Formats: sequence, structure tokens, C-alpha cells
Amino acid sequence: MASFKQLSILLLPLFLISLFKSSSAAGIAVYWGQNGGEGSLADACNTNNYQFVNIAFLSTFGNGQTPTLNLAGHCDPASNGCTKFSSEIQACQAKGIKVLLSLGGGAGSYSLSSSDDATQVANYLWNNFLGGTSSSRPLGDAVLDGIDFDIEAGGEHFDELAKALTGFNSQKKVYLSAAPQCPYPDAHLDTAIQTGLFDFVWVQFYNNPQCQYSSGNTANLVNAWNQWTSSAAKQVFLGVPANDAAAPSGGFIPSDVLISQVLPAIKGSAKYGGVMIWDRFNDGQSGYSNAIKGSV
Repeated sequence: MASFKQLSILLLPLFLISLFKSSSAAGIAVYWGQNGGEGSLADACNTNNYQFVNIAFLSTFGNGQTPTLNLAGHCDPASNGCTKFSSEIQACQAKGIKVLLSLGGGAGSYSLSSSDDATQVANYLWNNFLGGTSSSRPLGDAVLDGIDFDIEAGGEHFDELAKALTGFNSQKKVYLSAAPQCPYPDAHLDTAIQTGLFDFVWVQFYNNPQCQYSSGNTANLVNAWNQWTSSAAKQVFLGVPANDAAAPSGGFIPSDVLISQVLPAIKGSAKYGGVMIWDRFNDGQSGYSNAIKGSV
């Protein structure tokens, strides 16, 4: 009996480790919505390659502006044409995929003018995309899993927006993610990320020569990665372009190099969450997620 007890004590830590591993399994995130030629949302989810899909973008919001979706050639939000994706969102979620609405982008018109403005935008997001109710839900009745902050302009009061969105967690968990550039700290999202409220931070390790992979050199990327994993982010993802076309200013990492050199250098971090790919259109062209999904 004594030996059995000793064995139980030895096995318990292994059991706990296995529980932890499975509950924080790594995954692949992707952005969908900025190219009408990338196929439907359902097509993306049916690849079974992604654990997270960011619908991009709510490109206009804040400062008194009417919030506006821009899903490129996929649908016309002005005529309620994007509500057709409601059933596709639900089908993705039925597969266990988390679907988030991405705010901002590189070409949007957005800013938050005050704490009150941040609260108003949070209420709008809750009622129109999350667990609340509204007569004008742009993506229909589907309840998204959270909000992604791809903020590439301005930066004030986004910490307050994150706090206001987290306030709805008592009704339904609102996952928060952010897509900062790899130079640390990020120029627009630093105060928001410092709140510690972001579940996933997919850092853009591309279009930033000082911290991206280049011509066999992984040192700059790894140095920046180590800064990000020391931040208040709960999980950090390596954001990569799916091919050269997806990142005009560089940073593409060939899939074999990602698997053999980059992932082994970063996966040891307790905050490693996986890989984010920009974007679904280019991934469909290159097959990047197919190549890496067994290694993430």
C-alpha cells in the first residue's frame, strides 16, 4: 500500500501537467474579411486549420462616428448584407473555433475621444456583436466570442475600452485579443495591453524590419519575442505573413524555417500561444497553415 501511495504522489504532478497542457493548447489564428476572393467564413473554418478567426474590420467607430463594418467584397453592410454570415459564424463556433470582431486596421477611421466614448463603443459592441440585443446587428444574431484590437492609429482610451468590455464578463465571457506591431512597447496599444486583460496578443512580426525575420536571421525576432512574453499579455502568438505578398515590408518566414528554427526558439515560453497568420486570402494561396499546423 505504501508503494501505491508513493506512486500516486509521483503521478499527480504528471496528471496536473497534462491537464495544464491540454487546457492551454497552442493554436493558429487567422484574419478573414479583407479580400472577397478568399472564400466564405465557412470555407475558412472548414479547413480545420484555425482555432481563432478574426473578422476584419470594424474600420469606423468612436468620436461620434457611425460604426461601420468593412468586409471588402464579401458583403454590403449598408444593406444588411453581412447578416448572411450569422449561420457561418455559428457553424465555426460549433467546431470549437473562437470568432472575434477585429477593430481598426491600417486604413480605418477610428479614435476614442474620452472615457465616456470608450464606454459608449463598448456598449455598442456588446449589443450589436456580443451577448446584448439590438435591432441592427450587422452580422445577424450570431454571438461573437470577443473583440480584437488591431489599432494602428491613435491609442488613447483603448485601455478603458478593454476594461468596459471586460465588465460584461459577468453576463458572458468576452475574449480580448490585440495585434500590436513587434517593436516593444507598441505605440498604440501599450496602455491597453498593460491592463493585463488581453487573453491573446498576436504580435505582428512583419512590416517591421527591426524585429522581424530576415535572410536567415532570427535574432531580432527572438529578442522582441522575449520582450513581449515579459509583458502583461496572458498568451503571446507569433504573427506571420502567409507569403511575401502579405507583407510588402518583409518578415515572411518560409514554413520550413518557421518549423526548424523559429518555433523551437520561442515555444519554451510559458506564454506561447501559437501562430497568427495574415491573412486568410494569402494563406489560401500559399498553403502556409497546412504546412505548419502539425508543428504549432
